[in-house]
Amino acid sequence: MADNARAKRLADLIREVVAEKLQRGIKDPRLGSRVTITDTRVTGDLREATVFYTVYGDDEEREQAAKGLESAKGVLRSAVGAAAGVKFTPTLAFVPDALPENAKNIDDVLARARQQDEQVRSAAAGAEYAAGADPYRRDRDEDADGADGDGEPGTDGGGPVGRAAGGGADGGPAGA
Repeated sequence: MADNARAKRLADLIREVVAEKLQRGIKDPRLGSRVTITDTRVTGDLREATVFYTVYGDDEEREQAAKGLESAKGVLRSAVGAAAGVKFTPTLAFVPDALPENAKNIDDVLARARQQDEQVRSAAAGAEYAAGADPYRRDRDEDADGADGDGEPGTDGGGPVGRAAGGGADGGPAGA
């Protein structure tokens, strides 16, 4: 097996050679400048290469480009073999890249989210809080210092805030 760095270098070389050959060497009118090579992946044994492509146009143009790539596969593989100089030239498989469809789906989802945000924003424009401006409940009849008059609200000097239950000042038993 080859190392990943070698497979990556070969994949980059295949992408460049195929793109250059499609741009300048192939005279097929189905391909031309509408086909863009987006990515190339090579297996670990360097025997098979998958070339991902996109086509600018409608479904019929994508179908014609796929047929054109299949018919030019031999010429493209020969060009890759001449440029790579490897013992075995990898077989080429052309796969349409799903990137444009994924990007369109993401754009549609973001547009729906923007529309829903705008609906929420317009509904909240004149709204008020259900509990008023201050939602925390306060007893109006308590004075500012608290109900027990020791200066601390809600403490009576005992319990966890005051002295330990049943203990003296030093933490030992009371009266010791």
